[in-house]
Amino acid sequence: MPLKLVRRRESPNWILQGSVRGLKVRESTKTSDRDAAEMIRIVREQRLLQESIFGKKVSVTFQEAADAYLHSGGSPRYLSTLTEAFGSKLLREINQRDIDALAFKLYEGALPETRNRQCYTPFIAVWNNAIKNDWADLRKWQRPRKPKGTARRRTSSRSGNRPVEYDRAAVFVSNMSPAPAMVMTALFYTGMRPIELFTLEAADVNVDKRWIVVCSSKTGEARGVPMHEFLVPLFASLKARRDKYRQLFRTYRGRPYTLFEGRGGQLKGSISGARERLARAMDPINDISPYTARHSVSTQLVVNGVHQHIKDQILGHAADDMSRLYTNVPRESLLQTINTLPVPDLWRSLDWWKDPLLASRTHVKWGGS
Repeated sequence: MPLKLVRRRESPNWILQGSVRGLKVRESTKTSDRDAAEMIRIVREQRLLQESIFGKKVSVTFQEAADAYLHSGGSPRYLSTLTEAFGSKLLREINQRDIDALAFKLYEGALPETRNRQCYTPFIAVWNNAIKNDWADLRKWQRPRKPKGTARRRTSSRSGNRPVEYDRAAVFVSNMSPAPAMVMTALFYTGMRPIELFTLEAADVNVDKRWIVVCSSKTGEARGVPMHEFLVPLFASLKARRDKYRQLFRTYRGRPYTLFEGRGGQLKGSISGARERLARAMDPINDISPYTARHSVSTQLVVNGVHQHIKDQILGHAADDMSRLYTNVPRESLLQTINTLPVPDLWRSLDWWKDPLLASRTHVKWGGS
């Protein structure tokens, strides 16, 4: 039967009830105005008719696709600007020109890498999730590229762009407060991106199988990460924490690290503190930051003779979908490979290993030792 407007005693709002070509509906219009409810009924009935004939591909909006992506565990990072621009627009009506125009409008003058990270990557993640729901067709979106030619490549003096030896990293981490030191330790022995570690939840970690699931990576896809055996006591201790927060790694105050839109800085104070202490000890180390760990893992695996394909799976760089198949299934080759990363004695001897969870509340001020 066609959709009808009905009312119930317990609510002043009109309710849509009925079915269209076998698609049953019983939902509130969220309005008590009869004329407004009738317009909603007409639009809803027309949409159901289209869906019954052509499927949901003809009627799903970007907002609905984004909501479904978030519900499946996708990252909300940078997504709000996209939903503001494309929210009510049908997925099937969005084309390459639309996403290109939006990227230039939102990030005018920005580098291609920035537009890619903050616009194209979240958009494509939403689109790929819609494909899984059969709401959109498979489509190859063109991402912005670096300009070719004789233009000089910009160089950066920021730390974190180069790998360091693990002995040097151990000295630096030993001069940090326990909580940020644990973050840096996990980064140096997983190769994860800092944002992935900051959003990691206890449910994403299987200590017994030494396996970590990154639910939403930079590519928008989930991936599995092997855990170095050195990290087992750390993750086992942090998973034992029971409170209102879901994030596994916290500040010394016991709160999740703040995720800043479009920039880092979560460990800026801790990094500066360690540099200050080392400078006073006449042993300056200024070339280490959170992202140094990822470069160091990548370089060390190459030095260890690890096959490129295995290294790419660990770091989430694989160009094909091979690594996606092992999101929840530990692979022995990956577990063996991650264990080839060296562990200096200094790193093993840090006091907080005795009880990481208890030590994580300890804070060393800049002038402390």
